[in-house]
Amino acid sequence: MKVFELNHVALHVADVESSIAFYRDVMRFPMMDRPAFDFPGAWFRLGVNQELHLIGDRDLPVHSAHRGTHFALFTEDLDAWEQHLDAQAATRLPRRVRPDGAQQTFVQDPDGHWIELCVPP
Repeated sequence: MKVFELNHVALHVADVESSIAFYRDVMRFPMMDRPAFDFPGAWFRLGVNQELHLIGDRDLPVHSAHRGTHFALFTEDLDAWEQHLDAQAATRLPRRVRPDGAQQTFVQDPDGHWIELCVPP
């Protein structure tokens, strides 16, 4: 038995429409068709094979932190991302350099979930 790859990340969100706007317009993730579940949500493509699944009707607090619960995405141009995020007035942390030389910034979604954007060393 083996695992092939990460298929998707699921986030519980309070307002699906606000989250769609954030992930579509700020994060620029392409939307995907979603099966006709009996609860609100939305799906987005992350890279080639991975997906982000938003699940609506969150009513419990989010426990996320840049040094705690978050998900990370490799990118090729952190300068362009930082300019775009700043132009969108997104909540983000200043760029950091990890001990291995990777550069990273963290952006927060409307529910308080943190997303790391990272350029490998």
